[in-house]
Amino acid sequence: MKKRLIAIVAYTVFWLVYFAVARLFFILTHPAESFSFGFQELAGTFTHGIRLDLSATGYVLALPLLFVIPGVWFCGGWYRKFVKWYTYLIIILSSLIVVGDTFLYKYWGFRMDYTPLLYLKTPQEAAASVTTGQILLFFLGVSLLSIAFIFLYNKLIDRLFSEFSRIRQWIPAVLFFTFLFCSLLIPVRGGFGVAPINAGSVYFSENMFVNHTAINVVWNTGSSYFNKKPLKNPYEYGDIADAKRIAGELTEKRGEPVSILNTSQPNILMILLESFGNSLVGPLGGDPLTTPRLNEYIGEGVLFTNFYASGSRTDKALPAILNGYPAQPNTSIIKEPKKTQSLTGITRILNDLGYNSSFWYGGDINFANFKSFVISSGFRQIITMENFDPDYYNSKWGVHDNVLFEMLRDSMKIVREPFFRVVLTLSSHEPFEVPMEPVFEGKDDMTKFRNSVYYTDKTVGDFLDWAKQQSWWNNTLVILVADHCRRNSLDELVYSEEIFRIPMLWLGGAINARGIKIDKYGCQPDIAVTLLNQMGIKAHFPFSKDLLDPASSSFAFYAFNEGFGFITDSAKYIYDHKLGKPVVSVGNTSSAEISGKALLQAVYDDYMNR
Repeated sequence: MKKRLIAIVAYTVFWLVYFAVARLFFILTHPAESFSFGFQELAGTFTHGIRLDLSATGYVLALPLLFVIPGVWFCGGWYRKFVKWYTYLIIILSSLIVVGDTFLYKYWGFRMDYTPLLYLKTPQEAAASVTTGQILLFFLGVSLLSIAFIFLYNKLIDRLFSEFSRIRQWIPAVLFFTFLFCSLLIPVRGGFGVAPINAGSVYFSENMFVNHTAINVVWNTGSSYFNKKPLKNPYEYGDIADAKRIAGELTEKRGEPVSILNTSQPNILMILLESFGNSLVGPLGGDPLTTPRLNEYIGEGVLFTNFYASGSRTDKALPAILNGYPAQPNTSIIKEPKKTQSLTGITRILNDLGYNSSFWYGGDINFANFKSFVISSGFRQIITMENFDPDYYNSKWGVHDNVLFEMLRDSMKIVREPFFRVVLTLSSHEPFEVPMEPVFEGKDDMTKFRNSVYYTDKTVGDFLDWAKQQSWWNNTLVILVADHCRRNSLDELVYSEEIFRIPMLWLGGAINARGIKIDKYGCQPDIAVTLLNQMGIKAHFPFSKDLLDPASSSFAFYAFNEGFGFITDSAKYIYDHKLGKPVVSVGNTSSAEISGKALLQAVYDDYMNR
């Protein structure tokens, strides 16, 4: 029994060392952020993070400890072989998560959870987000980390699991190892407390990067996967009836909207701009050089100057824009067809009015469950990369935006009106490879991103120039809006307001106003009610308000992986749910806190009950 116990203890230490090295790997692969802190804070990520390391180790130990019990009677080399191959498998899977996380964190700003696993259903499209060099570095990192720990296991641990002899006094041994197996519940739950351990349990700093470093990413991925469908609302801040009442008051109709259309039945062309953010749009206080065509067209339409994305990814943007449905912090309703099918949507409402609806995307519509969502939304025509000649597959995502808009233009030389067309661009998505000579010099990601945005901006601008010459233009409303922004600086954290500030511009021949700015705070879910009210259509979108109603509430609400942001004319309140307190609190935030928490609780309650 002693030999078995020594082997189990050594095996436990082995995994604690692995997770410590994984944390060190994360620190070393983010030097700009890591080394801006002192030794004490970085060391704190290990001393605080060990709680999750112990929990993860407890999960890993479960099968070896369970199988050691029958080994009391049945001896031989089978147990040693089992532990060896089991360990190899866990090392490789863990290394895939550890190395993948260090790449994703740069773009997402939060530690990897189960979400990327959903994209593995379409591995080719998932790989399209990264360059060939990054793919090679990824597999090199996984290989080195795996080989190193497999070598250490074979050198130091494997021999401890050499053939065990049968235990004569088997009753005490069985009782002991059964007790030891059951005791794993203690590290797995994070101690004897009432509440089990969670990622926020290892937060200890005011700086979110340091807190994120303390998280055991293998534990976080597994925990988020097995807890992706909570049995109760994790965002219960008060009575649900009060939350629904407050949420309803935020979006209730309070006045009559200002009419900016010269027709009640315009053609509607909605162009969703991949990753465009205010930081790249001159008239919105950003870089004046990256989007010259958008800057030019701003003078011809209605610009919403305080507009926000609902979430940080396209799969969160589509339900927000087309269904008036806010993003959820730790999941996306688009992944669950049963729920999205129950949503009220702009497309079906317009279909019932005789509109010819279509969805245009130059990539794979199967990615991130887009296909199910687009179909259930009611689009009568769906154009994807499959509709293009394979010779045009010159983007890792599918076809570039100029190819997409060329086909769109050809299809609109003669078009049946009224129409509702949604076009989702993709060339300004990672890895930012576009068929254009660089305008901005540089090899860094930000420069590549600027060049890709410049390219898409030019493509869209050229299309609009052509569209203005068509007969249908005079009866057409064009809505240009970004799907989300991206993390463009190490100073921007997962919750940073700048990640969610996006442009929205309405223009076209159906607009009776030019060069107007709407300063009211709003977000993507508000598009539904704002648009339909302009057309005199009454529809129920409980989380959408009219941005053109002077009396409506001025606020923007967005969700990030760990909480929400609630922005008004007089306050900014950004709340981290795992931390259990605000990370930004500016102005008179008492009302913003109540409203933000109520809205998140009401949205998630609605999501769970669909």
